[in-house]
Amino acid sequence: MNWLNTIALLLVAFLAVFLDYYVRGIRNLLGAQIDLLPALMVYASLTSSISTVALLATLGGFWFDSLSANPLGVTVLPMFVIGLVLHYCRDLVLREQLYAQFMLGLAASAAAPLFSVLSLIGIGAEPLLSWGSLWQWLVMAVGGGALTPVCFQLFDRLNRAFNYQPQPVSSFRPDREIKRDRGPHVDY
Repeated sequence: MNWLNTIALLLVAFLAVFLDYYVRGIRNLLGAQIDLLPALMVYASLTSSISTVALLATLGGFWFDSLSANPLGVTVLPMFVIGLVLHYCRDLVLREQLYAQFMLGLAASAAAPLFSVLSLIGIGAEPLLSWGSLWQWLVMAVGGGALTPVCFQLFDRLNRAFNYQPQPVSSFRPDREIKRDRGPHVDY
């Protein structure tokens, strides 16, 4: 497991959750706040181990719930379910394609609030739902889908900057002498 990638992922998740609630410009402009946590979950589930996915779901869900009106822990289960499903299907996904990244981010960003609302209803809470909630859900889904390829590019650059790159395999060995001549020598 690459601990640098896990630490960077958790740090970005912490900052993303904080900035979601601190920066109100997008919320005031669009009427909804774009959540970066599902996009990070898509990246983690397609590139990291299951322990990183579980750690991001747990800590990211608690951080998200601590700054929202949700009861503490409601977001953990939806994040973990999304990460678990994507982690076990990652061999079937073309994760290098921008289209696949966008579609997975769109699906995860649409499923996370839906599962959270179902969890809230399941524990007896009464979430505030109206026709405006449909607009907020749409903005969150499209915004999360658009931010998912950005997450992939950001963490790929981070990995290239801080991790060793594999050397290309060559058939040349430096300890081998290559004898060159002009061809068959013929005496006349």
